[in-house]
Amino acid sequence: MDSILLGALGEHYAAVYLRHNNYKIKSANFETYVGEIDLIALKDGVLRFIEVKTRQIGGMTDPADAVNIHKQENIKSSASIYMNSWAPEFEKFQFDIIEVFVDGKELQKINHIENAF
Repeated sequence: MDSILLGALGEHYAAVYLRHNNYKIKSANFETYVGEIDLIALKDGVLRFIEVKTRQIGGMTDPADAVNIHKQENIKSSASIYMNSWAPEFEKFQFDIIEVFVDGKELQKINHIENAF
């Protein structure tokens, strides 16, 4: 499976997980000139900007390791654009990572890292 399909599959599983855990998805694949935010969700008055990383089971590195400082800065800049334009009323926000582990196309495990950066 190519990386685009793997990423889309992981984002689907992450969105299902979030809905199942009482998050309200506000946006998916929010794009700006500096980057993209995979999912933006709301729970308990906190707006969460979520980076989803998907890997096949048995990989050599943790998916969250791919969210380097450059990627974090791009997400933060994109989040600022989102908040200024579409969500100025929110004072509480955080940046999460959701690691999705699959075997082929089958979900094996989800790891939600809250306040990851």
